[in-house]
Amino acid sequence: MDTVQQRLLTEGRPFETLVRFSLPFLLSNILQACYGASDLFMVGHFSDSVGVAAVATGGQIMQTITGLSIGLTAGGTVLIGRTFGAQRKQEVAHAVKTICIVFGLFSLLVTAATILLLDPICQWMQVPPEAVEITRQYLFICACGILFIVGYNAISAILRGLGDSRTPLILIAVACVINVSTDLLFVGIFRMGAPGAAISTVIAQIASLLLAIIYLAYRGFLGKYRRRAPCFRLCAAKDALAAGLPIALQEGLVNVSFLIITALINGMGLVASASIGVVEKLIAFSMLPTTAFAAALSAVTAQHQGAGLMDRARRCMRMAIGLSLVFGIACFLLAQWNAPMLVGLFTADPLVIESGAWYLRSYSLDCVVVCFVFCMNSFLSGGGHPLFPLVHSLLTTFLVRIPVSYLLTCTANPSMFQIGFAAPAASLLSMLLCQWFIARCFGDETQRVRKSLPTLAGFF
Repeated sequence: MDTVQQRLLTEGRPFETLVRFSLPFLLSNILQACYGASDLFMVGHFSDSVGVAAVATGGQIMQTITGLSIGLTAGGTVLIGRTFGAQRKQEVAHAVKTICIVFGLFSLLVTAATILLLDPICQWMQVPPEAVEITRQYLFICACGILFIVGYNAISAILRGLGDSRTPLILIAVACVINVSTDLLFVGIFRMGAPGAAISTVIAQIASLLLAIIYLAYRGFLGKYRRRAPCFRLCAAKDALAAGLPIALQEGLVNVSFLIITALINGMGLVASASIGVVEKLIAFSMLPTTAFAAALSAVTAQHQGAGLMDRARRCMRMAIGLSLVFGIACFLLAQWNAPMLVGLFTADPLVIESGAWYLRSYSLDCVVVCFVFCMNSFLSGGGHPLFPLVHSLLTTFLVRIPVSYLLTCTANPSMFQIGFAAPAASLLSMLLCQWFIARCFGDETQRVRKSLPTLAGFF
């Protein structure tokens, strides 16, 4: 029986290697994002603004949990990428078993905490009174799927650390078809609203994990690593958490800042609450290419570090930024050209469309700035400097993003257009801090990298 595909990312031309590895990552991220988007789309067209507000707020909570799990499991990708790049196969086997145990326990803890804190969460998020009960139902059902979210992401992290980004794409594609189909059934036909959308999402998450396990067994992966007698290694757990925790905390901080901003805007009423939920989905979609290139860069950099090829890894970073900018600039221009049309994809309420369009026009500037931030963060995390992305995220979140949003919502006539500038302002500061840190750590070579950052031609 053939084993799971494994690929060294240190071979071949850097540009071709990065694109080949990133493309399945990008498509996988798009499909995974379709979970939440499908929920919001169906509820927006087959329910009312109460359902939209519930899915928007509950979706933000679940996005935070998903982001934490993706960040933590990325530590597994880095750990396995380093050991696989150095060709230490026995350590790879130990790492696989350790990752499964650690993240299995993590998922159970998060599930219990979410269910116990349902009422406080609705209070903290300042959910409009008419949407509280629906939001609570949506969150409870989604919390039942956390184990499957973390399990799928853990298996995907293992495969990507081994150089296989295609299999997670195939698995999530099947799960996405299931999600859209069940959304049509529960929300479109049975008119179950937000709770129906949550049930649909959990069914798809269960399917994605089961398909992943079946695939691994069929391809001989489970038997192969069982024969190597892997065992739980505390040092491997520490290494995976050391690499993943800063990424998870960084992702968590960004999402927490969005939660705080959502809570502030929820206090402005039901229309504002629905508006920010729709725009967050649009921004999440627009950043998927950047997220994919950055995530792929983390695995690429990890293998390069294990093989002692960091000069080549720096070239990959420049290419990842350039590729991300192509998509980031396009999304920004599209938002400026016809923001109402984009917001109207998820809601038919004219008041929500008008409010969301103003918010999207200013917020979309972040799609450009994060191209630099995400890719530089991944380079640092994969290259052995995972702490700094966490540090600058802390600084920009609590010194810029949250304070600016709070001040703007406290004005006499709060403007969604003005509030939207808080995110790109924070990202701009992060970009400057990352450039400074890379220059400090990597010396003369990085000085050339920094000088080439604004020039698109230099990336290719």
